[in-house]
Amino acid sequence: MAQANLPSISSGEAGLSRYLEEIRRFPMLEPQEEYMLAKRYAEHDDRDAAHRLVTSHLRLVAKIAMGYRGYGLPIGEVVSEGNVGLMQAVKRFDPERGFRLATYAMWWIKASIQEYILRSWSLVKMGTTANQKRLFFNLRKMKSRIQALDEGDLRPDQVSQIATNLGVSDEEVVSMNRRLSGDASLNAPLRATEGESGEWQDWLVDDSETQEDLLARNDELDQRRGMLQQAMGVLNDRERRIFEARRLAEDPLTLETLSGEFEISRERVRQIEVRAFEKVQKAVRDTADATNRALRTVEQPAA
Repeated sequence: MAQANLPSISSGEAGLSRYLEEIRRFPMLEPQEEYMLAKRYAEHDDRDAAHRLVTSHLRLVAKIAMGYRGYGLPIGEVVSEGNVGLMQAVKRFDPERGFRLATYAMWWIKASIQEYILRSWSLVKMGTTANQKRLFFNLRKMKSRIQALDEGDLRPDQVSQIATNLGVSDEEVVSMNRRLSGDASLNAPLRATEGESGEWQDWLVDDSETQEDLLARNDELDQRRGMLQQAMGVLNDRERRIFEARRLAEDPLTLETLSGEFEISRERVRQIEVRAFEKVQKAVRDTADATNRALRTVEQPAA
């Protein structure tokens, strides 16, 4: 799954446009097709399957990478780092967990891009802790939220509020604020050679989710919950109890506890758990397949 096998992006807006046009040619995957490709890669190390999973999500990487253009780094490098994160996600993706690759890969892509920014930008060339990373990507947003927009040091009450919200110390807030203000003002205009207008702060990414993303995520969660509840209808009372206690509870019960409850062996409880999971999994797939067939029927033009 080498990155050399992926489309390359050259410098400049023209190179970016060509890259975006090229990656649009890779088709998106249907849920069942994605599931089968992920299974083939996980179980048989099928590199062709992995390549299809990666290329079908290159548009997701590009979309996320565009949100980080304001850090003044070559967009080609940002996209390439995002692609590395995508490949890591494909390697670790477990299709049996029931969610789509895009949902899982998004976090790997962002993490890879942010690590690249932290390594590259002059503000954070020194060794960075997890707290410093959190401050770096959230300080401006927090300052805007409490209307601390003046240049210079923050007031003690502002420092305390930001430190509490981000789970860091007051000293770390003061230090990062001074580093940001001292190295480059967020109100400084972008250089004309960068081909952009406005101020630095206009191009810093906002990591908070948009209303559209929140609504889409909630709709997807509601749909999954509904499918799961419907699928669990295939279980008998004992299977349902064991399945919920072992797979859905925040603090799962042990095999020994359930064996005492039902007066059966721990191995028998494990067998029932596995069988219940397989039955629910099959019911979910059948429901998804039926939904996809219905959607394709609706989308077909009338004869």
